[in-house]
Amino acid sequence: MSMKLLRVAVLTCSTRPGALGPAVGRWLIDAIAPRAAEIGVKLTPVALGDLNLPFLDEEEHPSSGVYRHEHTRRWSAIVDAADGFIAVTPEYNHGMPATLKNALDCLGDEWAWKPIGFVGYGNTSAGTRSVQHAKQVVSALRLVPLGATVAIRIGDSVEHGRLRPDAARDAAGAAMLDELVRLAHALRPMREHARAGAVPGPLAGSHARRLTPDDAPEVTVLQRCCWVEEAVANDTTAIPALRESPEEVREWLTSWNATGIRLDGRLLGMVRTRPVGTDWHLGRLAVVPDLRGRGLGRWLLRAAELAAEPDCRRAVLFTGAKSLRNIALYRNTGYRPTSLAGPEGTICLAKDLPGERR
Repeated sequence: MSMKLLRVAVLTCSTRPGALGPAVGRWLIDAIAPRAAEIGVKLTPVALGDLNLPFLDEEEHPSSGVYRHEHTRRWSAIVDAADGFIAVTPEYNHGMPATLKNALDCLGDEWAWKPIGFVGYGNTSAGTRSVQHAKQVVSALRLVPLGATVAIRIGDSVEHGRLRPDAARDAAGAAMLDELVRLAHALRPMREHARAGAVPGPLAGSHARRLTPDDAPEVTVLQRCCWVEEAVANDTTAIPALRESPEEVREWLTSWNATGIRLDGRLLGMVRTRPVGTDWHLGRLAVVPDLRGRGLGRWLLRAAELAAEPDCRRAVLFTGAKSLRNIALYRNTGYRPTSLAGPEGTICLAKDLPGERR
């Protein structure tokens, strides 16, 4: 299972003044928060009424991802950041509220391959017809509705504008969260492929994309499994990649451009780059030990070189002075030792970048 904290947005869908929705949403957050903490889930409450989304007012089709209005861009960012959703929805005339339908219709790819659960509430049908209506729509957006739902019959459950305590309902909410988390992890490779900026990687089914601070836990693990050999070869454990905490990794991920290769949700390799004057510095080239010799390192190295900024004249990197395997790879791809000073126990290698990069 992923080390990432899953983000689940809890959507309160009714915007009617005095609606029961906020009370149901508060109950849900309170009921599932302990379970969320246990399984690594961050719950984000979102009230559709606070978004001030007008009825679809973008000129371009939502599938284009081109949004001219700030309210759409704000909504897009909220949905894009989430790994899954729970919609708290009333039933209006055997269907979901227009506010939920509009919020769904405003966006496109941001919804893809994310699970969605429902808490429905109403009178005769306890909101079940609203949920069934919504499931038809969300499936068209490549959202994946859960089998588990929570249905609340208002007459049996509400007293003085609040939900009566109900241990069975609390347990149903926690069970729905468990199912949502399992499905979110299973769908993660699909979400990764659909993310903006993802490009095909060197292995069949793999893809590459820029790493973000959210990837810090996985990058930390990759570094520790990849730099053990470096420590042995160079007879030292004073290697930053072995010692960095996830917080320190998160910090450098904000200042370096880092690219990672993924396959089926697993981080297979990475490299980071940034300009220093007219030099293009490369570092932290890493490939998981079980896939070395498959061309991933060369692919990452070439991708890093191609990403060099136009003013950069040469690619520069450092490696352990006794890291013979690394040095052989770099020399075979055109790098040569230079006199540039680096950390103790390392050597610097450089390679002129093609003229068209200048």
